[in-house]
Amino acid sequence: MDRREAEASLPKATSFISDAEVPGGGVPRTFVHPATGDAYAELPLAGPAEVDAAVAAARAAFPAWRALAPASRRDLLHRLAGTLREHTDELAALVTLEMGMPLRASAAGVAQAAEWFAHYAGWADKISGITVPAAPGAVHDYTALSPRGVVAAIIPWNGPVIALALKVAPALAAGNCVVLKPSELAPFSSVRLAALLTGAGLPPGVLSVVGGGPDTGERLVGHDGVDLVSFTGGNRAGRAVGRAAAERHLPAVLELGGKSASLVFDDVDPVRAGKLGVTLGAVQNSGQGCFLPTRLLVHRGSYDAVLDAAVAAAGRVRIGDPFDPGTSMGPVVSAAAAERILGVVRAARDRGDGRLVAGGTRVDRPGSFVAPTVFADVDPASPLAQEEVFGPVLAVTPFDDEDEAVALANGTRFGLAGYVWTADLARAHRVAARLDAGYISVNGMAGLPPGAPFGGWKASGHGTEGGLDGLREYLRTKNVHIQL
Repeated sequence: MDRREAEASLPKATSFISDAEVPGGGVPRTFVHPATGDAYAELPLAGPAEVDAAVAAARAAFPAWRALAPASRRDLLHRLAGTLREHTDELAALVTLEMGMPLRASAAGVAQAAEWFAHYAGWADKISGITVPAAPGAVHDYTALSPRGVVAAIIPWNGPVIALALKVAPALAAGNCVVLKPSELAPFSSVRLAALLTGAGLPPGVLSVVGGGPDTGERLVGHDGVDLVSFTGGNRAGRAVGRAAAERHLPAVLELGGKSASLVFDDVDPVRAGKLGVTLGAVQNSGQGCFLPTRLLVHRGSYDAVLDAAVAAAGRVRIGDPFDPGTSMGPVVSAAAAERILGVVRAARDRGDGRLVAGGTRVDRPGSFVAPTVFADVDPASPLAQEEVFGPVLAVTPFDDEDEAVALANGTRFGLAGYVWTADLARAHRVAARLDAGYISVNGMAGLPPGAPFGGWKASGHGTEGGLDGLREYLRTKNVHIQL
């Protein structure tokens, strides 16, 4: 599907409530395709009335959805996974239109989202408690797991379909209803997805979407009809969400920022390591990902060779129209994001955080394109090494031994992911055990399979998405103690 077809399939509203698109009552917004700078829609965002209506619809739908036979919920979730697969091209094109992700990557994200729905379909009829050994006597004690109720889910713009699946699939499998707030930069794929799922049989009100800005999120998190908050986004907004949830004693799953490091040891191919370092840390989604390895820590014995390969790879990246199947790197999400990222680059150069050896400029074409950027010899204590850029900027730093590599990797306030590149299996296990992060990848990229838990340590948040641990976030335990 090309851009013209994507615009033709565009929803006519930024909210979907119960079973229909709903015009927003908030401020108007002009939506711009980041690869051209051209406006493709102008619509009002969700306002307070849409939040209230969505929560009311979820509360009304919850008793019947909770009471649905687990096998029926399982079968429906499998049907929803199939619907995602059937509409991959359409949903992928909407993501590319909204935020500029290359179409191939957008399609892969939709396919992955379908896998999350299929995985959690398999859990829907396997939720059970335990029988508790009790004191001697005529006693029967057991636990039962119950859905929490209405989930307020807030997702970012940098992969909206897969971000939706990470929260909505386990929440629905557990018997909850969801009110989802996508980013005001990219609401349309979520609106369309909710409409498709409702059309496939999801009962009205079980999933609603309110596409709005921070005020919409604030009202949703503070709403009396919400029972749990699940948030993915930046640290500043995450702290605000956490405080608001704490004031109402609500549980909150917070997946926040990262400054993840790739640790490259001297027993791997330096050319491949350099190329992958740039691809995974800067080119992939234009560096706009919380768990991307945006720091490249390299053993001094192969540092020059890895750095040379990284610079060469950055110069070969095919940057262009994200609807072109041959494009490997698209724009950043907006002109404002491009200016912010280039401001970070200028500040790093002015401070002397490292040597700029590739990129650091706009790409000479319409839209918000920033060249893949590489800094060498980056001071590990500098802002460039410590703060999340959320753009195509890679910071490269040498290390001398394993202990120093681990210390550098752990030497930030974040703890979302870690990457280890080595041919030594013993070292791989040893280093993985020492990294202070919730998700470790060895000799590969974080794949986020739905059966595996994903979550951050330290300032990267708390709570889990994925696997059985992710399902349990949406359940609460009740104990039943019976004197026989």
